[in-house]
Amino acid sequence: MADPELEAIRQRRMQELMAQHGAGNNQNPDQQKAQDEAKREAEDRRQMMLSQLLTSQARERVARIALVKPEKARGVEDVILRAAQFGQITEKVSEEKLIQLLEQINTQTTKQTKVTIQRRRNVLEDDD
Repeated sequence: MADPELEAIRQRRMQELMAQHGAGNNQNPDQQKAQDEAKREAEDRRQMMLSQLLTSQARERVARIALVKPEKARGVEDVILRAAQFGQITEKVSEEKLIQLLEQINTQTTKQTKVTIQRRRNVLEDDD
Protein backbone atom coordinates (compact mmCIF):
# COMPACT_ATOMS: atom_id res chain seq x y z
CA MET A 1 0.00 0.00 0.00
CA ALA A 2 1.10 3.47 -0.68
CA ASP A 3 1.57 5.95 2.13
CA PRO A 4 -1.48 8.15 1.27
CA GLU A 5 -3.76 5.08 1.22
CA LEU A 6 -2.55 3.98 4.64
CA GLU A 7 -3.09 7.47 5.99
CA ALA A 8 -6.64 7.56 4.56
CA ILE A 9 -7.44 4.22 6.23
CA ARG A 10 -6.11 5.50 9.54
CA GLN A 11 -8.21 8.65 9.26
CA ARG A 12 -11.38 6.66 8.54
CA ARG A 13 -10.72 4.34 11.44
CA MET A 14 -10.06 7.27 13.76
CA GLN A 15 -13.34 8.89 12.70
CA GLU A 16 -15.19 5.61 13.34
CA LEU A 17 -13.70 5.34 16.81
CA MET A 18 -14.55 8.95 17.60
CA ALA A 19 -18.13 8.40 16.40
CA GLN A 20 -18.49 5.31 18.58
CA HIS A 21 -17.08 7.09 21.59
CA GLY A 22 -19.29 10.10 20.98
CA ALA A 23 -22.41 7.97 20.50
CA GLY A 24 -21.91 6.27 23.86
CA ASN A 25 -21.66 9.55 25.74
CA ASN A 26 -24.38 11.94 24.53
CA GLN A 27 -24.56 13.93 27.77
CA ASN A 28 -22.87 17.21 28.24
CA PRO A 29 -20.47 17.65 31.17
CA ASP A 30 -23.02 19.59 33.26
CA GLN A 31 -25.54 16.76 33.08
CA GLN A 32 -22.83 14.24 33.94
CA LYS A 33 -21.78 16.29 36.98
CA ALA A 34 -25.38 16.59 38.12
CA GLN A 35 -25.88 12.84 37.85
CA ASP A 36 -22.65 12.14 39.71
CA GLU A 37 -23.66 14.57 42.46
CA ALA A 38 -27.10 12.96 42.76
CA LYS A 39 -25.53 9.50 43.04
CA ARG A 40 -23.10 10.72 45.67
CA GLU A 41 -25.91 12.33 47.71
CA ALA A 42 -28.03 9.18 47.50
CA GLU A 43 -25.09 7.07 48.69
CA ASP A 44 -24.45 9.52 51.56
CA ARG A 45 -28.12 9.30 52.64
CA ARG A 46 -27.92 5.52 52.45
CA GLN A 47 -24.81 5.39 54.63
CA MET A 48 -26.35 7.81 57.13
CA MET A 49 -29.48 5.64 57.46
CA LEU A 50 -27.35 2.51 57.88
CA SER A 51 -25.28 4.17 60.59
CA GLN A 52 -28.51 4.90 62.46
CA LEU A 53 -29.77 1.33 62.05
CA LEU A 54 -26.58 -0.66 62.79
CA THR A 55 -24.37 -0.83 65.84
CA SER A 56 -20.69 -0.10 65.32
CA GLN A 57 -19.77 -3.80 65.42
CA ALA A 58 -22.44 -4.63 62.84
CA ARG A 59 -21.21 -1.82 60.59
CA GLU A 60 -17.67 -3.18 60.85
CA ARG A 61 -18.86 -6.66 59.91
CA VAL A 62 -20.74 -5.33 56.87
CA ALA A 63 -17.60 -3.39 55.86
CA ARG A 64 -15.51 -6.57 56.08
CA ILE A 65 -18.07 -8.45 54.00
CA ALA A 66 -18.00 -5.63 51.44
CA LEU A 67 -14.25 -6.10 51.02
CA VAL A 68 -14.74 -9.72 49.98
CA LYS A 69 -18.20 -9.73 48.40
CA PRO A 70 -19.50 -6.24 47.65
CA GLU A 71 -22.73 -7.51 46.08
CA LYS A 72 -23.56 -9.55 49.18
CA ALA A 73 -22.91 -6.61 51.49
CA ARG A 74 -25.10 -4.40 49.30
CA GLY A 75 -27.85 -7.02 49.44
CA VAL A 76 -27.69 -7.20 53.24
CA GLU A 77 -27.82 -3.42 53.46
CA ASP A 78 -30.85 -3.40 51.14
CA VAL A 79 -32.64 -5.96 53.32
CA ILE A 80 -31.96 -3.92 56.46
CA LEU A 81 -33.09 -0.66 54.85
CA ARG A 82 -36.25 -2.28 53.46
CA ALA A 83 -37.09 -3.76 56.86
CA ALA A 84 -36.62 -0.35 58.46
CA GLN A 85 -38.92 1.29 55.90
CA PHE A 86 -41.68 -1.21 56.70
CA GLY A 87 -41.21 -0.71 60.44
CA GLN A 88 -39.89 -4.21 61.12
CA ILE A 89 -36.77 -2.89 62.85
CA THR A 90 -37.48 -1.14 66.14
CA GLU A 91 -33.95 -0.99 67.58
CA LYS A 92 -30.41 -0.94 66.28
CA VAL A 93 -29.29 -4.13 64.58
CA SER A 94 -26.58 -5.80 66.65
CA GLU A 95 -23.80 -7.97 65.30
CA GLU A 96 -25.56 -11.13 66.51
CA LYS A 97 -28.77 -10.17 64.74
CA LEU A 98 -26.77 -9.34 61.61
CA ILE A 99 -25.15 -12.80 61.74
CA GLN A 100 -28.60 -14.39 61.96
CA LEU A 101 -29.73 -12.32 58.99
CA LEU A 102 -26.67 -13.37 57.01
CA GLU A 103 -27.33 -17.03 57.80
CA GLN A 104 -30.93 -16.67 56.60
CA ILE A 105 -29.77 -15.04 53.38
CA ASN A 106 -27.15 -17.75 52.86
CA THR A 107 -29.71 -20.54 53.21
CA GLN A 108 -32.04 -18.80 50.76
CA THR A 109 -29.38 -18.13 48.14
CA THR A 110 -27.28 -21.29 48.22
CA LYS A 111 -26.25 -22.33 44.77
CA GLN A 112 -26.43 -25.97 43.86
CA THR A 113 -23.54 -27.12 41.76
CA LYS A 114 -23.91 -30.07 39.51
CA VAL A 115 -21.00 -31.90 37.96
CA THR A 116 -21.62 -33.97 34.87
CA ILE A 117 -18.92 -36.24 33.58
CA GLN A 118 -19.07 -37.11 29.93
CA ARG A 119 -16.71 -39.80 28.84
CA ARG A 120 -15.59 -39.85 25.29
CA ARG A 121 -15.58 -43.11 23.49
CA ASN A 122 -12.62 -43.81 21.38
CA VAL A 123 -13.91 -44.32 17.84
CA LEU A 124 -10.94 -46.42 16.89
CA GLU A 125 -11.39 -49.02 19.64
CA ASP A 126 -12.24 -52.52 18.55
CA ASP A 127 -15.10 -54.32 20.21
CA ASP A 128 -13.41 -57.72 20.09
